[in-house]
This record gives sequence, C-alpha cells and structure tokens, in this order.
Amino acid sequence: MKSLRFRSLPHLLLALVLTFAGVQQATAQDAATVKKEGVVPGATAAATPATATAPAAGGGDAAAIAAGDALFKGNCAQCHAVNEQVVGPALGGITKRRPISWIIPWIKNSSKVVASGDDYAVALYNKYNKQQMPSFALSDKEITSIVAYITSEEGKVAGGVTVQNAASADGKDGAAADAGADAGSGKYVDMLLIVLVVVLIVLVVTLVIIGNLMRDVLRGRKGLDGRDVEVLEQRFDWSKFYRSPVLRGIVGAVFALVLLYEGVQSVMAVGLTQGYQPTQPIAFSHKLHAGEHQINCAYCHTSVYKSKSANIPSANICMNCHSQIKTESPEIKKIYRAIERKQPIQWVRIHNLPDLAYFNHSQHTQVAGLQCQTCHGPIQNMEVVYQYSALTMGWCINCHREMPLNTKDNKYYDNLVKLHDTKNGGAPFTVSSNGGTECSKCHY
Repeated sequence: MKSLRFRSLPHLLLALVLTFAGVQQATAQDAATVKKEGVVPGATAAATPATATAPAAGGGDAAAIAAGDALFKGNCAQCHAVNEQVVGPALGGITKRRPISWIIPWIKNSSKVVASGDDYAVALYNKYNKQQMPSFALSDKEITSIVAYITSEEGKVAGGVTVQNAASADGKDGAAADAGADAGSGKYVDMLLIVLVVVLIVLVVTLVIIGNLMRDVLRGRKGLDGRDVEVLEQRFDWSKFYRSPVLRGIVGAVFALVLLYEGVQSVMAVGLTQGYQPTQPIAFSHKLHAGEHQINCAYCHTSVYKSKSANIPSANICMNCHSQIKTESPEIKKIYRAIERKQPIQWVRIHNLPDLAYFNHSQHTQVAGLQCQTCHGPIQNMEVVYQYSALTMGWCINCHREMPLNTKDNKYYDNLVKLHDTKNGGAPFTVSSNGGTECSKCHY
C-alpha cells in the first residue's frame, strides 16, 4: 500500500499542473479576445454627400444632414463648433447672418472673398487676428449638406453642453464603463489564479509531509521483509537520469531545433521594421490629436483619399490651430522657427515599402474603404507612432485573400461575380478573386 501511494504522487502533481496550465491558457485566450476587440477602427473616410438644397432654419432632409455631419467632423470640427467658439467663431445661425450664395465661395476660397473687399469678410478676417481659413475643395452640394447639419444643430444646448458633446461624453462614459468592467473581470481572474497557485503549493507541501510521516511509521514497524525494506529505503538515482543517452539525445535534438528555428527567424526578419519607433523632431501626440480631440486623419494628411501616397502635413496646417492655441509651448515654437527659416520640418519616415512594390494609398482608402487602423493599428492611442503591421508581402497577400470586394451596384463586377459563384459555390468574392494576388499587380 505504501508503494502505491508514492507511485500515485507524481500523477497527482501532473494533473494539478495541467489543470493550472489549462486555466492560464483560457485566461490568455480571453485577454487576447478582449485586446483584439478593443481596437475599433475609427471613421475617417469622407462621406458622400446627399443632394441638398439651400437649408432654411431648422430645415434640411435627413440624408443631407447625415452627410453634412460627416463632412463637418472631417473638415470643420477642428476649428469650429455649432454653438460655441473654438478657434473660429460659432457657426450656429450662419444662414441668418449670411446667404448660402456667400457661404459657398467663402468656404471654397476665403482669401479670394477677403481680397474682393467684401465688408463682412474683411471684418471677420481682422477680428480673428488675420488668421486665414484654409480653402476646401468641396462641391456646392457638400457645402449645403454641411450648412443643413449646422442648421439642425442650432440651439441644442442642455446644461451648457451641446447635444453633440453630450453624446460624445456618453460614448466616453460607456467606453470607460466597459473598460472598468473588463478591468474588474481581469482582476477577478488574477485573484483566482493566485488562489489556485496557493492551493497547489499547499497541496504539494501537505503530500510531502504525509509521505515523510508514512515513511517514519513504516520504519518503526517490526517484521518487515526484505522487499518492503528495499522499497522503503529506495532513493531516486539522479546521476543515472542525467547520464542517460536517451535524455542527452533529446536535449541535443531540442537544442539543435531551437538554434535552427532562431536562425531561420533571423534570416526571415532581415529588412523588416515592425515596431520601428523613431524619435521625431517635434513631440507630436496622435493620442492627443486623433484620440482625445478626435481630429479627422484627413484634416492633416490631406491626400490619403486622393493620392498614391499619404502626405506629411505641412507647417501651415499646424498653424491653423496653433496660431491661437498653446502658442508658448516649446514644441510649437519649433514649428514657428521652421516657418521663419522657410525650412521643412525633418520628420522621420516610419512606414516605408521597397521600390520594387507598387502601392496606391487612395485605392485602399477611397475605393476599398479601409480605415486607417486596418494597417496602422490603434493610431489614435499612440503617443509616439510606431510601425504596427509587418508590411511584408505575405501580410499583404493574406489580406487580399481574406478581404471581400464591395461589388454592390457596380456592373463591372456582375459577370465576374456570377462566374466566381458558379465555380466556388458561393464563397466570398475577395480581392484575390479579382486578381489581387497576381505578381504584376504589385510588381511592375
């Protein structure tokens, strides 16, 4: 009976260790799920405006207002609010102060209106320290959509907070509540793991104590035969264990495999810059601008929806706000010095593809409708930007194989989709289905 008890001890310890490992793995999977779902792409694409007419106070159809909402947040919200002054004047009541025939050319090219000698434009220009509003390449329909949205939001104030801001605050509170709930559940899981580890330690110590007590009791007995004494006094010979050819062969094989794996990984990683996070000449925080202040990406990177490359913002875009905000900041003064010396800011490039690969930024953002976070990760949470994705050929190909194409209401794809469905039994029509993994698509 004694020998059976000692032989079952390793099996019990192994079962406890496997149980602990299973709980830890499940916890890690839950944490990974939370982390994956926590990165939610933000809406940065410019909305297609609905047909809108010159709005009257309180008027405007729902489609025009919805389109104007998106356009306002993407182009105007950085400097203007509807019911309060930010950098520029509050826009509430604009249709009462100026006709739509004046508003449209003002938004398209305010400097031209000022230069024409318009009394209202000149007075507005002087009132705000001769700070020029940037020109916007918007159509008349887009501008009237924005005005329709502004008109619909006029006077929506509750306790000093606009409805728009209140909704934003509710969203933040909801996000904070979700984050608190996640933190609370994570705390309970950590406590459970700690308790489980303590219980395992107590069990091991208890089993060792019981084993020693049983051994002492058996030693005190008389009439034990030679076999019982041999079992009682047996010791594990560690020297035979680590001198075993089998063990040495296993250790050598594992060591060789580890060296081979690390060597292959090192070779495959040549030229990869994932995680690259250089120090920039000016401490610009995307977390502050894109995250807390919710400035649309396209406001600074003006060509992301219409150019092969995403441009680096020029200093005058920074001055649209910082001619009035934080003008004494040491970092902002670096922008002033660059402008005074007529020298560009020497930003350090982070995302860089090899010359042998063709990549069109607007094709992915405007045509495919991808969000910035799809490739750049949670950019709105980064104090200092780093390369989030691998940007390797395999990474791009996997995306092309999995990303479905939006073929709705596009006659160009009708026959292709029918042919694809016939041969693939209703499988999604992806970028790869349209030739997106052919070599000549990216290498030319």
